[in-house]
Amino acid sequence: LAHPGSNLTDTFKILIATDIHLGYLEKDAIRGNDSFNTLDEILKCAKTNQVDFILLGGDLFHENKPSRRCLHSCITMLRRYCMGDTPINFNILSDQTVNFNTTQFPWVNYQDENLNISIPAFSIHGNHDDPTGAEGLCALDLLSASGLVNHFGHSQSVERIEISPILMQKGNTKLALFGLGSIPDERLYRMFVNNQVTMLRPKEDQDEWFNLFTIHQNRSKHGPTNYIPEQFLDEFIDLVVWGHEHECLIAPTRNEQQLFYVTQPGSSVATSLSPGEAAKKHIGLLRVKGRKMNLQKIPLKTVRQFFIQDVVLDDQDHFTADTPQVTKKVEDLCYAKVTEMLDEAERERLGCPLTPEKPLIRLRVDYTGGFDTFNTSRFSQKFVDRVANPKDIIHFLRRREQKGDIKDEVNVDYGKLLKNTAVEGLRVEDLVKQYFEATEQTVQLSLLTEHGMGKAIQEFVDKDEKDAIEELITYQLEKTQRHLEARGVITEQDIDTEVRRFRDSKKNTTEEENEIKEAINRAKAHRLEHGNVPVDSDISNELALDSDEGSAPFAPPTRGRGRGGRGRGGRGRGRGELSYYLS
Repeated sequence: LAHPGSNLTDTFKILIATDIHLGYLEKDAIRGNDSFNTLDEILKCAKTNQVDFILLGGDLFHENKPSRRCLHSCITMLRRYCMGDTPINFNILSDQTVNFNTTQFPWVNYQDENLNISIPAFSIHGNHDDPTGAEGLCALDLLSASGLVNHFGHSQSVERIEISPILMQKGNTKLALFGLGSIPDERLYRMFVNNQVTMLRPKEDQDEWFNLFTIHQNRSKHGPTNYIPEQFLDEFIDLVVWGHEHECLIAPTRNEQQLFYVTQPGSSVATSLSPGEAAKKHIGLLRVKGRKMNLQKIPLKTVRQFFIQDVVLDDQDHFTADTPQVTKKVEDLCYAKVTEMLDEAERERLGCPLTPEKPLIRLRVDYTGGFDTFNTSRFSQKFVDRVANPKDIIHFLRRREQKGDIKDEVNVDYGKLLKNTAVEGLRVEDLVKQYFEATEQTVQLSLLTEHGMGKAIQEFVDKDEKDAIEELITYQLEKTQRHLEARGVITEQDIDTEVRRFRDSKKNTTEEENEIKEAINRAKAHRLEHGNVPVDSDISNELALDSDEGSAPFAPPTRGRGRGGRGRGGRGRGRGELSYYLS
């Protein structure tokens, strides 16, 4: 990039952040304000650095239905930092009715003559704040309708995805901003394989555009198709902003196969006590001039410290499982380790007044080899005034047991078959899949697929759809019974074979997705009926949309964007100024 003192009229300055999870543990007496304080810091940073716009990579909210307090705080902060008289110095050239297709006001908020926006925010949705219900609405759509956030990257179709970029121009720099909100990984994986995902490009001067893509999917492999490989993405992309993964890997890494760069900003609040969350949290200040970029990492100061250590008791020199009073010695060792982490936290916090006083501490104790656990509640009492998570400082785990020959299929201990390690950070559908993969020889779902059961349990856990599991089972049972009647199957052995064949034929197909949606819609209709809310006659036929070191920075230049008149770059709603897309 050019020297800081050079002409800045061609340089886009973009603040990038993902996975803010606003409202996480908001009722916790100690940690309740953490996510709100950090969003305030992020927005304040955007204003201080006089960025052109803010780019959010999904999961702005932790809950699919944020609390009133959470929404109120978010709206208040966006209004405080993103509204004002500062002029906007870039134009949008693309068809905004295509870019912002979820709102009745399909134009960027700063071009609305009734609003006074100084920093536009653009966001895709994540898996926590994804569209639900017959209308396919999410919390971001509330912020979009109120003119505070520009929600983009929402695909309306489950059969084919066309990603249309927001085309921006600042001086001589042309930026194409692509976005794809969260979609269940297995489905999106299948759509990529079947060439059902298309990224559209401008017809004119394709080589002059800097292509920026924001995505919210699994990046690390959770299963054969439960992630999105980087090589699935188009090679014309210059930079991918990857949301959903919480570990902060914000320094752009080059994909040597596709030749684009990937930045993973990570979450700005620790939502699980796992190693990935322990990395220091950052946001990014991205500068784009022409086809060149520079990403400056900015450490977040309001994030609560988090320290995690592992202790393997079998590797200790001071005792073995047979040592007298070994449990007391184990407890003393854990006390020393926790105290050591607290001392380190205190040293780091010196001179950082914005950092919360009490850190998060996690000690994972592997007690494989005949050791006993001790009373963690009594242990935690010693640190109740010094840590933010006194109830779960210690986490006992054992290494995976070898799976022997299972003779007794009735009394088998399935707990031993599962990988007995920490499951923090896993989603509920991952746990369901993991369980049935581990026990597939002894326990199999006859009527349901693992994916269907996982989605139903996810609806139950995340969105409080209490009838989702029951409705899915009932619906699948009815379909299987009709299938067996149509095939005229009578004997018990033939029934078992045909049921299994019928189940396997639907795995990873559109039919499976539609059945899951139908069952979830039935559960919603059932809930509405019990709540004495009139249900539309065709509600069961409506498909609800399914729902988690950079290059050397140079000094931030001064912008000199005076507060005077409202002469922003093209305030009128001029759409379709550029002949548009080429598949």
